[in-house]
Amino acid sequence: MLSKKDIDSFNERASLAEREIIALKQQLESLQQSITPTTDIPSDITKEDFEKLQQENVKLTQRITILKRTIEMQKDKLDHKMDLFGTAETLSIRDQLCSIFHKAISTTYPDITDPPVIVTTSSNPKFGDYQCNSAMPLAQLLSISGTKITPRDVAKEIMSKLNVSFIVEKYEMAGAGFINVHLKREFGQSILRSWLWAGDVLPPYVKKKRVIVDFSSPNIAKEMHVGHLRSTIIGDSISRLLEYLGHDVLRLNHVGDWGTQFGMLIAHLQDMFPNYLTVAPPIQDLQSFYKESKTRFDEDEEFKKRAYECVVKLQAFEPNITKAWKMICDVSRQEFEKLYVRLDIKLTERGESFYQKYMESIVLDLKSKNMLEEDNGRKVMWGEIHGSGIPLTIVKSDGGFTYDTSDMAAIKHRVEKEKADWLIYVTDAGQSLHFQMLESCAKRAGILKSFHRMDHVGFGVVLGEDKKKFKTRSGDTVKLSELLDEGLKRALQKLKEKGRDKVLSDEELRAAQESVAYGCIKYADLLHNRNHEYVFSFDKMLEDKGNTAVYLLYALTRIRSIARTANVTKDELRQRLQEIPISLEHEKEWKLAKVLLKFPDVILDINKDLYLHPLCEFCYEVSCAFTEFYDKCYCVEKNQSGEIVNINMGRLLLAEVTALVLEKCFSLLGLKPVAQM
Repeated sequence: MLSKKDIDSFNERASLAEREIIALKQQLESLQQSITPTTDIPSDITKEDFEKLQQENVKLTQRITILKRTIEMQKDKLDHKMDLFGTAETLSIRDQLCSIFHKAISTTYPDITDPPVIVTTSSNPKFGDYQCNSAMPLAQLLSISGTKITPRDVAKEIMSKLNVSFIVEKYEMAGAGFINVHLKREFGQSILRSWLWAGDVLPPYVKKKRVIVDFSSPNIAKEMHVGHLRSTIIGDSISRLLEYLGHDVLRLNHVGDWGTQFGMLIAHLQDMFPNYLTVAPPIQDLQSFYKESKTRFDEDEEFKKRAYECVVKLQAFEPNITKAWKMICDVSRQEFEKLYVRLDIKLTERGESFYQKYMESIVLDLKSKNMLEEDNGRKVMWGEIHGSGIPLTIVKSDGGFTYDTSDMAAIKHRVEKEKADWLIYVTDAGQSLHFQMLESCAKRAGILKSFHRMDHVGFGVVLGEDKKKFKTRSGDTVKLSELLDEGLKRALQKLKEKGRDKVLSDEELRAAQESVAYGCIKYADLLHNRNHEYVFSFDKMLEDKGNTAVYLLYALTRIRSIARTANVTKDELRQRLQEIPISLEHEKEWKLAKVLLKFPDVILDINKDLYLHPLCEFCYEVSCAFTEFYDKCYCVEKNQSGEIVNINMGRLLLAEVTALVLEKCFSLLGLKPVAQM
């Protein structure tokens, strides 16, 4: 039995080997790009220069051959270590299988560049755990090039080149050319064992990036409402997941704290509280204060004129005007923070005002590059394809700036000052065209380079149960604070219906109430494909059956209670791990393990496409697989008197690792489980 020191040492060495392979592959790609194709050589090149170029290409080709051999040797060494010790960290089964089949296909058909490698999970366990479905598209490619061959014969050829792997028990031919893959149970044990030993679900490896996630973004002096819910919840969960993977994440709250409305608010403040510079004005109810100032702005021309004058003074950073602006922002910020604390959201505020000086700079920069065009007094900018989409308005006809200006300035600051590799904007889907144009203009201006990634994470609106935009009965927008209060009220009712108030202390009941209330709101949002609208219904999200936060929170609490019933602590489980294997003999044990092993692929997919609903579906799949396991496989056996007569420690270990996986998923989704519910 390996000691923890041995396992940690191996983990470090194997992780290093994987990173070396990635570095070698990058070096290989660079060398391949360095070779000059003979078709690109100028016609007037001298014979001497042509011979030198040929010699250089030969040297590069030799180095490429050596690198390819080195990569294969490194892979073989890593595979051998895995066979000896088990896996080092959280590996993607799909990526491992794709690598295995890519190698076999490339060996079988070396003339096919970039061959199709299609690996999927099997829908029926009798056909294995995974399937390679590459034979049919390969047969079609070969047919196009003049080689007639059936998909089944292609599959046979691939089968003959497949190497032994530390993750595969056996390969099988099926149907017209499918290759079924059966996983090794020892591999599953090694992965789950490493998580148990670490006491955490280790993240799969990804190339680390500096990521800026722009989300939530309410407007100062206005209350957060249901319209801010999706951006806040989705943005937080994306940030949690990227942080888990090791990315350097900056969570930015790009609040609306600049513009005409502040001239309006400041002018109203001056009238209502003329001594505001010495006595703090009582403006806690900013919503009412905003409505009063807006009414005056719409009806009083003299007031409107003064409001515009205040805007000019604010943009010039006049001290007294700036102080009034800060007072208004501070009151609003305190109200936002109360909601963020309730929802366990962490953000760095950097509002539009932050970019004022950068807006002036970006205008000068774009002018110097002749990228601004006159349009009815405005200065606009087109993206890479002129006339496509809607241009950005960089300067208004009155000389003022717009959201387009601040967004361009923000991109430049985030890329050049914050050194971001990846920009993510979480807003409603209605802004998708704006962000397409923003990205296109930033590329044209040379701000975004080829290695930068920019994503607009769009989402649909929240609907009421009448399938219309979610409103109060009076037709007003639903305030987020009132929505959370209602959630707490409904959650407490649900807990009392279940009699939890009879068995939980006041503190435990309050913790369960908050866990259920905020958890069900978050989960109901994340469960749906973010591109779609969804119906907000407390009745549905508080159901304790089906794919809901309530069901999953109860499921985790039940799983955790098994070890408590057996009087076995986490430390004792960890100690027994060195002498007892995780039990995977029964079909339901192995089924549960295989579901758990999908976790890395679910996470890696989200890292690519930023869709979170598959993680919710995975949680439900885990819970269902655990229920099947628990119904068929006893963990703690009792006699008729209720006394424990036998504890199956191998199954208890499987229950513990299931709890670890669910807890990790809940953490990424922003849910807070509780010990007692």
